[in-house]
Amino acid sequence: MSRIRHGVDRMMASPEKIEAAVSALPLGACRRGFRGTLVSVSPVATQGGFDPEELERRLLELGFIEGASVHILHEGPFGRDPIAVRVNDTTVALRRHEAMAILAE
Repeated sequence: MSRIRHGVDRMMASPEKIEAAVSALPLGACRRGFRGTLVSVSPVATQGGFDPEELERRLLELGFIEGASVHILHEGPFGRDPIAVRVNDTTVALRRHEAMAILAE
């Protein structure tokens, strides 16, 4: 097998990961009371926010890692923003547009 082909095979996601990503919802679209498991963090460029790499780094530092349990505890009174999210044993407040980068099922 050539090096290029081997590298492509390693980069392809497993069928289980593809299925989980397809069935996952952005955390920012979920309502209070939602409980699930974090599938991935995949930020995109947003207006007025961090660049995608910075947002991903910050979310990972806060504990938003694959397999973590997530629970939306509270929504703000105006526009449901910000939200309080419990990640494993830590509670974090996030804006909805930041939470859209977090996929959970």
